[in-house]
Amino acid sequence: MTDTFPWLTTLIVVPLLGAVVLWALPRGARRHARPIAFAVSLLVLAGAVAAALQFDVSRADEHQLAEQTPWIPAFGVSYAVGVDGVGLALVLLSVLLVPLVILAAWREHPDAVPAGAVVGAVGTDPSATRAVDAPAGGGDDGNRIRHYMALVLVLEACMVAVFAARDLFLFYVLFEAMLIPVYFMIGSFGGLRRRYAAVKFLLFSLAGGLIMLVGVIALYLQGPGGPEGFLIENLVGLDLPQTTERLLFLALFLAFAVKAPMWPVHTWLPDAAEQAPAGTSVLLVGVLDKVGTFGMLTLCLPLFPEASRWAAPVIIVLAVISVLYGALLAIGQEDLMRLIAYTSVSHFGFIVLGIFAFTEVSTQGASLYMVNHGLSTGGLFLLAGFLVARRGTAQISAFGGLQKVVPVLAGTFLLVGLSALSLPGLSTFVSEFLVLVGTFEVNRPAAIVATLGVILAALYVLLTYQRIFTGPAREDAALTHDLSAREKWVVGPLVVALVVLGFYPAPALDLVREPAAASVEAVGGPDGSGRAVDDAEAEAEAADAATGSTDTSVDGSDQ
Repeated sequence: MTDTFPWLTTLIVVPLLGAVVLWALPRGARRHARPIAFAVSLLVLAGAVAAALQFDVSRADEHQLAEQTPWIPAFGVSYAVGVDGVGLALVLLSVLLVPLVILAAWREHPDAVPAGAVVGAVGTDPSATRAVDAPAGGGDDGNRIRHYMALVLVLEACMVAVFAARDLFLFYVLFEAMLIPVYFMIGSFGGLRRRYAAVKFLLFSLAGGLIMLVGVIALYLQGPGGPEGFLIENLVGLDLPQTTERLLFLALFLAFAVKAPMWPVHTWLPDAAEQAPAGTSVLLVGVLDKVGTFGMLTLCLPLFPEASRWAAPVIIVLAVISVLYGALLAIGQEDLMRLIAYTSVSHFGFIVLGIFAFTEVSTQGASLYMVNHGLSTGGLFLLAGFLVARRGTAQISAFGGLQKVVPVLAGTFLLVGLSALSLPGLSTFVSEFLVLVGTFEVNRPAAIVATLGVILAALYVLLTYQRIFTGPAREDAALTHDLSAREKWVVGPLVVALVVLGFYPAPALDLVREPAAASVEAVGGPDGSGRAVDDAEAEAEAADAATGSTDTSVDGSDQ
């Protein structure tokens, strides 16, 4: 069953075929791995834009571009995909970042590296602090970059699919499948402690995923069953016993909290970001981690409304802790990659806070924040990768005085950094403002405390800029070159998006407005009654107006 042309399936299959082509390249053609991967990613981006043009924004709360066919009907599993406004926005974010990551990695992962040689983010550098083993079999004409580019394309297919999955079992399979390419991208192409970081990432994610699997199976057993028993729309609205609903909610929420990442199950992220190549960190933090908050918004709330309200007070406390904890630890970091990772812990706290405040404004802000954070943090990781390539280390103390030497890089870093602290005029300000305003409506203490995260963000961004770019230049700073044409093409689209969506966020807000309203209505609003309160107030006002009364409140109190 398909609405129109199978756009989503095409966006999933094309990068998979591109990965197969890369792995099948004969030895003499492996030098073409980069342009092939880049061409495939651009083709997927063009397809996603074409698909977005078929999307009806006025029905953004509905799943469009839908496709459905039986997969394992004996177990109630279907291949069912479709996107609402939030899903489409995250798909577009994914396919935008992938070609930028491929372009940024154009010179990464040298093909012939002696065992134990030290490399930076791009190319070989004798002063670097990151080491790699020699590729099996030696230099092999583009063998390493071929594998890396193929893994990026596989990951792209998984990212598109997971944001489009409308079958709960399919979602779980994709949720776990994403771990495979990321594990190898960290473990095979990262820094000195890459294997430790990759295994830690895998263990945390698998632990959460296995608990989620128990919840998925238990929810299916509570549902109607049949050949479409795992379809999410068939599982929404089940009359579950209170204890059962709460246990199922916790099973899914824990997996999403690990992925998000939320305090205190976030500890895998700084290690992974520190050891992974910059491009891998862009996709990991900029897109993959959004699967956690996306799952909270699109699965936890509609499937378990009562349990969501029950758990919300504790989750809001954890979200506020994440905001402050991530920001405070970011201030004290010496490694630039770990610093950016901790800023993301703080930002994800804002997203979770917006979701579980249960107001339309905060939910719109959280949905928009997922996109804006991907643009902002993606830009920071890419720029940090360029800096590591020039200095050979991510230690902030190794930099200093680069502002006059590399003015374009310095200015770009400052602008993207200002987006991380939500400066007005940049896109992240809009989303963070909506989260705080929406939360303030129903939970003033949480909103006020979370606002401290904005102040702390100014500290970790401006102090980092000061340490890297201002002050006296190091003796060897003159050898540092500014952004190349290729690097400008990498960060340029992200800078443009941050500025344009900062001044004109309407297109993005139009995508998330209706889904946000639907999510709040599904969970019953902040007071558990949702729109019913507004309806009762309207009826009371109409009745009082008819009798000439000046009392227009629901409970008869004076206003």
